[in-house]
Amino acid sequence: MLRIAVLVSGGGTNLQAIIDAIDNGKITNTEISMVFSNNRNAFALERAAKHGIKTQVLVPKEFGSRDEFNEAFYELLIKENPDLIVLAGCLVVIPEKIVKAFQGRIINIHPSLIPSFCGTGYYGLKVHEKALERGVKVSGATVHFVDEGTDTGPIILQKAVYVRPDDTAKTLQQRIMEQAEWKILPRAIDLIANGKVTLEGGKAVIDDYDPDEI
Repeated sequence: MLRIAVLVSGGGTNLQAIIDAIDNGKITNTEISMVFSNNRNAFALERAAKHGIKTQVLVPKEFGSRDEFNEAFYELLIKENPDLIVLAGCLVVIPEKIVKAFQGRIINIHPSLIPSFCGTGYYGLKVHEKALERGVKVSGATVHFVDEGTDTGPIILQKAVYVRPDDTAKTLQQRIMEQAEWKILPRAIDLIANGKVTLEGGKAVIDDYDPDEI
């Protein structure tokens, strides 16, 4: 059984997609051991509580320094020791110490087709604003492993979403969540839980993968 810790900062729609996929059997051999947030008011915490999932909160501004927060964050995750850490709309920069401690065991969902519109400063609506400014005709979402860089880890899954002429950043964001994020994040977790994802030569290799299934 894969024990996952889901890290969130806001509404938790991706968390809900994971919970629903576990409930309906699209994610197998997996349980959520903890939901963590850096925001005490995150609605994601209510989603977790509704399903009886343990929650933990650490707020950076409540610590004397960022280093103190990072150390408490590290100790919390080390104590929990999940098999996989899932960044599902988590706006906390993951300290290098945590990345190294959980090498190959942290994944993230990003709302674009990496390597486009990713890296430092690209999060939330900003990703979609920049995509629309550039005039792209196709966007989407990416699930990738987390390494020491920003959105630079090995790509696991991607799904494309067409951009409409009348799209705003908010309508594009919503459609990418519905058509891509909520599909490929649960699928990636299920693949990992069933031993179908390996890292080879800096790339994520998937066994028996059919792109049409997502």
